[in-house]
Amino acid sequence: MRVAAAGDNCVDVYQDEGKKYPGGNPVNVAVYLKRMGIDASYTGAVGTDPEGAFLADALEAKGVDLSHLHVDEGQTAVTQVKIVNGNRVFGDYTEGVMESFRLTEDDLAFVCGHDLFVSGIWGHTAEDLPAIKASGATVAFDFSDQPDDPMVDSALPYVDYAFFGLDADDSDEVRAFMREKQAMGPKAVVVTLGEHGSLAFDGTTFYKHGIVEVDLADTMGAGDSFIAGFIKGVLEGKGVSDCMDEGAQSSAVTLQYFGAW
Repeated sequence: MRVAAAGDNCVDVYQDEGKKYPGGNPVNVAVYLKRMGIDASYTGAVGTDPEGAFLADALEAKGVDLSHLHVDEGQTAVTQVKIVNGNRVFGDYTEGVMESFRLTEDDLAFVCGHDLFVSGIWGHTAEDLPAIKASGATVAFDFSDQPDDPMVDSALPYVDYAFFGLDADDSDEVRAFMREKQAMGPKAVVVTLGEHGSLAFDGTTFYKHGIVEVDLADTMGAGDSFIAGFIKGVLEGKGVSDCMDEGAQSSAVTLQYFGAW
């Protein structure tokens, strides 16, 4: 099984600690999948600056396929980060060369040759979802904490597994939202709820899963590692509840260290 991750990347700069870490939603998912023994590629754009080389070298060291990484003249995306009580708080963001990133025809053929494609709302890939879905690849997409973005409704018909990260608890309002979005096409809509665990709906049943208690170091990458674990379950043919458990277990690993990976 092979997974194609495509879209945004960035270097997370922890201002107070004077450290930096590679990151970005699809980047993180690719690395976590490799951690779990699943072959993964990453397609996106880095700049010609030291941050671009830093990110590419880190991904190569993790064994992620970078054969379709774009290296474009300019600056790599950078996010300023602070840690407040173990929770990552995002500051200024510079998108750099990712602002103009789009999948080329060659990139599109490449990602369609994988079993599963994963991207997210910041990745500049939404317009390619119809072609990727038509190729027969399973599509997972992270809409992050943007449930009201117009992209949600336009993309959902071409998504098999839709992920949202909401600052909320399980409620009638959240469940109504999930019913509405699942009816638009996905096999399942999955919502991560921070310390309240996760909730999934497959059109028939709601599934709820708690978190795995660990000593918290940094929440950076927790949601992405949940997605990677869920995807692992999907590729292994597991049911929704077991996929959620894979996600929770994967998140628990990430929560115990600083940076996404």
